[in-house]
Amino acid sequence: MPHFDLLVVGDANPDVVLGPLPGPLAFGQREQLVPTGLLTLGGSAAIMACGAARLGLKVAFAGRIGDDDTGAYVRTALESRGVDTRALRTDPELATPLTAVLNRGADRAILTAPGTLAATTGDDVPEALLADCRHVHAASYFLMPALARALPALFAAARAHGATTSLDTNDDPAGKWDPAGLAAVLPVTDVLLPNAQEARALSGAGTPAEAAARLAARGPLVVVKDGAAGALAHDGRDLLRTPAVPVVPLDTVGAGDSFDAGMVAALLAGLPPAGALSLAAACGALSTRAHGGTPAQPTWDEALAAASRTDENHGKSPS
Repeated sequence: MPHFDLLVVGDANPDVVLGPLPGPLAFGQREQLVPTGLLTLGGSAAIMACGAARLGLKVAFAGRIGDDDTGAYVRTALESRGVDTRALRTDPELATPLTAVLNRGADRAILTAPGTLAATTGDDVPEALLADCRHVHAASYFLMPALARALPALFAAARAHGATTSLDTNDDPAGKWDPAGLAAVLPVTDVLLPNAQEARALSGAGTPAEAAARLAARGPLVVVKDGAAGALAHDGRDLLRTPAVPVVPLDTVGAGDSFDAGMVAALLAGLPPAGALSLAAACGALSTRAHGGTPAQPTWDEALAAASRTDENHGKSPS
C-alpha cells in the first residue's frame, strides 16, 4: 500500500500579493498605495499540495528551493500545512523563486524571478516516491523546462507502479506552448487541468468546450476551469459542466490550484467525474474567501457541503 496519497512536483515560492491597484501601475518613481499587502506561500504546485493536505490527503512535495531565508520560509510554510518536504531539495547557489502579484479588479499581473525553477530536473524527484504514492501531480510546466522534458518518463514510471497522474501546465510566458513536449506528456497524463485561456492556447480551439474535446482526444480527462462560468470536463466522449459556486471573492490568487487539489482528492476518493468536478469547483471558489492562495482552502466537509448546495440549487442530485 503506498505511503502517500499524492506526490506534487513543481514550483514553490513566496508570493507578495498587493492590491487592488486603483488604476494602471505607475512608473517614474511614483509610489502608489493599495489597501492590502500579504506575504504568503505561492507557486502553483505548492498551493495545490497545501490544498490537498487540507482536504485530508497525505502529501509529499518534490522540487528545489534556494539556500536562503525565502527558501526556509517556503519549507516551513509547506510543513506547517502538513506537506512532507523531505524531497524538497536545497540548491547551494541559486535563489528561491519569488513572485509579486498585483491585483486590479478581477484581473492580476504576475511578476516572477525564476531562481531555481530552470535548474529543477527529473533527478529532483526520487524514484522511491514515484513508487510510493497513489497519484503524481505536476504544475508550472513551462516555467521548468528541464523538469518538463523529464515529465513523460516520470509519469510513465509512476503509472508503472500503479499511480495516476495529472498536469496543470499554467501559462507559458514565452507564448510557444511547446507542442512537441505536450505530445510526449499527454499520453501518460490521466487528468489535464488548464484554465479556459490555457486550454484554448494548448489546443488551438476557439471555445473551452471545443478545446477540452480536442485535448481529450489525445488521452487525458480534460478539466477546464472557466471562472464565473464554472468548469467543464471532457473524457473524449462526453462533456460535463458544473456551475460556479457563489462566493464573494477577496482574492483569486491560487484558486485554480485549489480547484486542482479538489479534483484530484475527489477522484482518489472514488467520486465519479461529475461529482469530482462539483467538488473541485467548490474548492476553487472557497479558497478566494481570504487573501493569498492557502489561508482559506477548505476542508473536505466544507467543500462537499458547498458542492452539494450548488448542485441542489441547479436541480442536480449531489454526487
